[in-house]
Amino acid sequence: MSKSVAKYAIGIDVGGTTTKFGIVSREGKILEQDRIPTNAHEVVEDFIDDLYDKLMPMIKRIGGIENIIGIGMGAPNANYYSGNIEYPPNLKWKGIIPIAELMHKKFGLTTKLTNDANAAAVGEMTYGVTKGIKHFITITLGTGVGSGIVVDGKILLGHDGFAGELGHTIIRPGGRLHKSTKMRGSLEAYASATGVRETAIELLTLHPDKESLLRDYALNNITSETVYECAMQGDTIANQIFDFTGQILGESLANFIMFSSPEVIVLFGGLTKAGNLLLNPTRKAMEANLLPIFQNKVKLLFSELKEADAAILGASALIWDVSEYD
Repeated sequence: MSKSVAKYAIGIDVGGTTTKFGIVSREGKILEQDRIPTNAHEVVEDFIDDLYDKLMPMIKRIGGIENIIGIGMGAPNANYYSGNIEYPPNLKWKGIIPIAELMHKKFGLTTKLTNDANAAAVGEMTYGVTKGIKHFITITLGTGVGSGIVVDGKILLGHDGFAGELGHTIIRPGGRLHKSTKMRGSLEAYASATGVRETAIELLTLHPDKESLLRDYALNNITSETVYECAMQGDTIANQIFDFTGQILGESLANFIMFSSPEVIVLFGGLTKAGNLLLNPTRKAMEANLLPIFQNKVKLLFSELKEADAAILGASALIWDVSEYD
């Protein structure tokens, strides 16, 4: 099949709960998209069969399989080099899963795989605010903290395909326990949506006499969204939570800058909906912890890609031009 004939790529984002997928044009327009539950099947082959049943009618509607150049996939613990998902902590399928090979056999299409955070970085480089930029870092602030590092226009993969786990760097040695990894003091334990919730519970517990709108909620019902809503109403503790989160994130970004000297850091994910409540303390702490040669050089931006579409776009971008890896 000639690449010049194919008009579209398939983008698939394998999440811990939901798998999103769509057919994407070279210009980044999603023609059709859908989703399936990720863990509805005990074995990965049944999951792929479900994907096939959903995708084939979509492929038929855009003119058939000959119009598809290939499949790009983003997934947790995915290895670009091997095409495997390796020991995923949040999926039913355990061990090493050769998902790129299985997808190729099922669809007859070239399949490229990378971890979900790297897929987001490729999406930004292809369709987003870093288009044309050769040095940048993407930080995804969601349930966890993901990251993608681009140096000289290439995703940093390391010798084994797993470079760039900035969310698991230790920024408070001996600090807060990360329940999944059992490590203490990682960035993800503080600067994720889960981390914001943990900070809220800690502050409310440590300061029982301080009034807060957050006390209208049971501790188990507090989320990063409720913290944001209370902060927007001027709640002191809620604002302190974002100041603390931004401080830790900013200190971490300063370390990352002194490692790879990016031109831009792009923040993405649900937590960025907090806007300047998060951005201002993050930027302040970042600049305060940089050597003078790095200060006031790095742009700190929010992604402009639609959150609902970004995962599909990033995955599909893998298949158009993989030169950023090779």
